[in-house]
Amino acid sequence: MKLALFDFDGTITTHDSFRDFLLFIAGKGRFVWRMLFVSHWLLAYALHLVTNQTAKQKVAMAFFANMSREKFDHAARIFVKEKLNRIIRPTAMKKILWHLQQKHRVVVVSASFADYLKFWCQQHQLELIATELEEKDGNLTGRFATFNCYGPEKVRRIKERIDLTEYETIYAYGDSRGDREMLEIANEKGYRVF
Repeated sequence: MKLALFDFDGTITTHDSFRDFLLFIAGKGRFVWRMLFVSHWLLAYALHLVTNQTAKQKVAMAFFANMSREKFDHAARIFVKEKLNRIIRPTAMKKILWHLQQKHRVVVVSASFADYLKFWCQQHQLELIATELEEKDGNLTGRFATFNCYGPEKVRRIKERIDLTEYETIYAYGDSRGDREMLEIANEKGYRVF
């Protein structure tokens, strides 16, 4: 048995889909205003004063707090159909299809939110491990339901879901510092190969 692990943003896509999603869901004016509201947190992250988890949590709160799940999912489906597929790297998609044709287990492992990536993964019959948003009474709180699926957390979440000893070969594809630990557990590593 063989396993293929793919980072999403920057690996399968040409650039970060999270920013595109925020812009899509908020509109240009609200996007700029909300980003200004959290800009000090983004600066603190850039200066290594707060973690990726903290900065991303502040952005999620600014954009998603009190949004209904129904509204979010409706927007996410449209985003996947109209925007997300436009930034998919053809070479990455070709490699995913090759793994599927070889009957390998293919899993997308991403720091972006499962709450919108799940619609893309369902479309392509791929498994997904990603950061998840908290929901209460049909509304998003803006908080995370899981830790940010980044760096060591990617490996922890993979091992939580998958018994790696069952696989004779593990492929992993990534493009950034957040993928380093995932690449280290693979026999076949693909760093910025697409």
